[in-house]
Amino acid sequence: MNRLKAVFAFAGILFFAQGIFGQEPVRTKHYEIVSGTEQLGQQMETLFEVYNRVFMFDPEEAALPLRVRVFSGTDEYNDYARSMSAVVSPGAMYLHYVQSGRRELILDGSNADNSLPYQAFIQYLRAFVAQPPYWMQKGFAEFFRALSFTADGVLDYEENLSWLQPVRKMKSRPKIEGILTAESGGVIANSDEFAGLACSLVSFFLNSGKEEYTRSFTDSIMTLSNENSSSVNAASVMKRLLLGRDSSQMSLDYERYINSRKTFSELVSEGQKAYSSGDSAGAKLSFLAALELKSSHHVPYYYLGLLAYNADKYDEARENYLAAIENGAEKALVFYALGINAAAAKKIQEAVDYLRRSGEEDPKQYKEKTDKIRQQLTSWN
Repeated sequence: MNRLKAVFAFAGILFFAQGIFGQEPVRTKHYEIVSGTEQLGQQMETLFEVYNRVFMFDPEEAALPLRVRVFSGTDEYNDYARSMSAVVSPGAMYLHYVQSGRRELILDGSNADNSLPYQAFIQYLRAFVAQPPYWMQKGFAEFFRALSFTADGVLDYEENLSWLQPVRKMKSRPKIEGILTAESGGVIANSDEFAGLACSLVSFFLNSGKEEYTRSFTDSIMTLSNENSSSVNAASVMKRLLLGRDSSQMSLDYERYINSRKTFSELVSEGQKAYSSGDSAGAKLSFLAALELKSSHHVPYYYLGLLAYNADKYDEARENYLAAIENGAEKALVFYALGINAAAAKKIQEAVDYLRRSGEEDPKQYKEKTDKIRQQLTSWN
């Protein structure tokens, strides 16, 4: 299981609310929200808490409050960013200055997207370390981009593995030391693949399953200084990560980790192949692993339902089928499966009801055969 999954599985608030201009700034424990709402202030505090569960900085060491400025439309947002001589990034962007009082995160209230957790992390990190290692800023920003809020306001995290395939396919991957010491604008950091490389390091240090790497990373955070340049901070972090350790061994473990990770699509494909070949145990492991990456996708639930049905575990099958429907599965198909499952469990009326609903959802494909089964079940009953 992803080590950090539990960090994100707690109640949150609405993902975004447009600012209301002309009002007094909303002030929270760590933020000043200009033209925003209390809901947004609560959201920023929630994100701050998530970030700080990883980095564990002392809030008293940051120049607080952190300012967030909300614009009601894209034109206003773009005009303000350009007036600050910034290259516009859609949705949200963090503007950093030497003077801490000028720093701010700006948001386009009409175009909220997953750039907010990305940019909000950069604001958080640079509030404590003005010039952090470039890989750390880029990698964790990508890592936290996967934060999202559900429709009912619960903060969720589904691990971002968009880096995996591109990093695997790189013909000449930089050495781990090169990624750790890469500087903004340098050859490595300026490559199209750098964000993925940086995120792969974050994933390795946090999720490799080797406590020594997670512990070394946690210890390395203590070496960061708000007074040092990015290159000095990067060198300090790398020194701590390699303390008492052969760099070639860490590089080997890193390569093994990358090769061992599988995307959601790969796990689903493996599960389907295992299911078709009769390897129920292997299929179940693959689909459960897939759910660890995307708990809101219907396919693993559907196949787990099939596997439970085949094992005569009808209650378990029903739960998984219903979860598949809740997460967007084709209703006619799953209602049909629920009907067959209920019939096997000798719950005849339930079976008849589900089969009827299947036929109603897709009459062309299911009505004729569900009608026949319903007639048989009714006559047996």
